[in-house]
Formats: sequence, C-alpha cells, structure tokens
Amino acid sequence: MSLPQRTLLCAALCTTLCAALPARGEKADRDKPTQIEANRMSADDTRRMNIFEGNVVLTKGTIAVRAERIVVRQDREGNQFTTATGNPVRFKQRQDPKDGEKEGRWMDGEALRVEIDEAKQTIELYDNARVNRGGDEVAGNYIFVDQRSDFFSVTAGKGAQPGRVRATLQPKSTEEQKK
Repeated sequence: MSLPQRTLLCAALCTTLCAALPARGEKADRDKPTQIEANRMSADDTRRMNIFEGNVVLTKGTIAVRAERIVVRQDREGNQFTTATGNPVRFKQRQDPKDGEKEGRWMDGEALRVEIDEAKQTIELYDNARVNRGGDEVAGNYIFVDQRSDFFSVTAGKGAQPGRVRATLQPKSTEEQKK
C-alpha cells in the first residue's frame, strides 16, 4: 500500500473512530433517565445549575462517566451543558451495532476536562484526551466532535500549542472492510 493510500485509510479510520463519541452511542440511551451519585451536591435553581463533587458517577443507559466534579447547566429550552473535570474524567458507552453485528462495540475515553453542549451537539475533550473504540485509539490534548455533521478533529492543543497527535489503528479483517 502506498503512503498516500495509507494516509487516506488512516484518515477514514480516525473519522469513523472519533465520530463515535458519546453521541453515537446506543439510541436507546437518549430515552433513559440520568442518574448521578456524588459525595456532595449543590443546586442553584435561579441559575439552573447543579454541581456534583467528589467521586462523581453519572450513568444514563450504557453511558458511564466518572469524574471529580460535574457541573450541569440547563437553558430555558431544556438543553443541558455539562462540564466534567477530574484526573482524569473517564467515560464508557456501548454503540449501536453496525450491519451484521449482534452487539455494538464499546467505546471509552478520558481527558482532564470534558464539555458537552446538548444544544450545539458538540463534545470537547481537553488536556490529555484519548478515545478508544474497538482497539483503534486517537489521542491529543484536544478532541472536538460536532455530532450533527460527524466532523471531528484531534489536535495537540486548542489554538497553536506545540505537540503531536497519536493514532493507533488495528488491522481490519476482509469481512469488516466489506461492512
């Protein structure tokens, strides 16, 4: 395989991997209740904000998020804006199965900060960000996902910070490539 072909294959596989962040999880997850456990919780109804601190565990269907602190804000339309921080924040979710699969694959990731904007349908992972799906993994200091357009980017940092991104792509069987 030539270098240009390999580069295109890597780009296609990275796109498949990162477009699969939490928005690509099981469709049934959207209809499940959100449960949050923490050592402390404070609520400010005027500002429509809840803060959970200390060993926070958020679950919603197959989604599981573990963080030291999660702040959930809600706008007047009911859209949620979530910021999770930790050392690191970790998440795991099963995705919907693709054609020919009985079960969806598990995806997991981590970063020091994760921001989810329900209204814009974006997810941002900051600082030491990593996402793994089916053995394929991408890492950088900043991962951005636009769930509406399936666009994603992995950079060394938001802005012009020096550094590199990393990707590990597992070989696919002939059967998997046909799907």
